[in-house]
Amino acid sequence: MALFGRKNNAQVTTATGEVNPALAALTGEYTTDPTHTSLSFTVRHAMVTNVRGTFGEVEGFLQLDGSNPSASSASFDVSMTSIDTGVADRDGHLRSADFFDVEQFPKMTFRSTAIEPVDDETYRVTGDLTIKDVTKPFTVDLEFTGSATDPFGNQRVGFEGSTTILRADWGLTWNAALETGGVLVSDKVKLNFDVSAIKKAPEAA
Repeated sequence: MALFGRKNNAQVTTATGEVNPALAALTGEYTTDPTHTSLSFTVRHAMVTNVRGTFGEVEGFLQLDGSNPSASSASFDVSMTSIDTGVADRDGHLRSADFFDVEQFPKMTFRSTAIEPVDDETYRVTGDLTIKDVTKPFTVDLEFTGSATDPFGNQRVGFEGSTTILRADWGLTWNAALETGGVLVSDKVKLNFDVSAIKKAPEAA
């Protein structure tokens, strides 16, 4: 099973069983496009509604292998100061020592340790997620959403996916009890990924 699937309008292999050249052409190093890549989150507030936010500064690098997805890799660095929920006071609290303590821990990082195909379009990415000073295994299924050459000649690929984590697993335990029962902030956090990455041009000889 090749790294890229049907949404690239190509079969996984040729009739002879060889890797399709169209897929192999997408193999290479990619850098995320910061203006078209987003990491967002949703968390339950006061047991009755959701708070949504984004991290505005995400830097990522992908090494994609079109014929052997297990040889692919991914790494991401997220600026924790770029958190934005649309409410300045709330964002300030999230940046404080109660939550992310951004002065001491300015980045959240992810480094992949394994990538495996689930089907022709979905890939299970496993790695180490570090928030503050805690590193834990993390897994997310990403769907390949396509590839294209943009008007500026850039070769692009896209992926999207979502997963849910428990913030307490990374030591984010601040909370407040409600008079009616329950807590102010849910332990469950849904993460959403939309990645657009541009292929690195080959170095001149």
